[in-house]
Amino acid sequence: MALRQAAAAMQDDEVPTGCVIINADPGRNAAAGLLLGSAHNQVEGLKDPTAHAEILAITQAAAALGDWRLQDTAMYVTKEPCAMCAGAIVLARIPLVVFGATDRRRGGAVSVFNILDNESLNHRCRVIGGVLEEECAALLKDFFAARRNRTRGAE
Repeated sequence: MALRQAAAAMQDDEVPTGCVIINADPGRNAAAGLLLGSAHNQVEGLKDPTAHAEILAITQAAAALGDWRLQDTAMYVTKEPCAMCAGAIVLARIPLVVFGATDRRRGGAVSVFNILDNESLNHRCRVIGGVLEEECAALLKDFFAARRNRTRGAE
């Protein structure tokens, strides 16, 4: 589902990042496995630097549960969350984050910063990286290659 969201972002000429949040505990306001939030990057379309897939999915999940504490959820995202998104994940108290491609320039989970498992913060997340990494990375590579080709063609 996150990969489909990333593909939708690419169709909208957005950085192809997709995110879904599911309920991971059947005892809390919704059945286990229920989709609570699903989004892709919309920074360009909304002209909003905070419109990352993770932020939008967190907003949807909080609305679905009627609570900003997403303690019984799991987030699946195609690219390692940036520092902004990692901070929002910690604040939302999401216990599990699963991501595909590592972001060696802006990663907020494991690559550049370790925000999701930082002992100084009030909440820590279990992080699993590299899930469907090749597929997730291929979307990003294709997107940026096409963008570079468009830029070169405009010169």
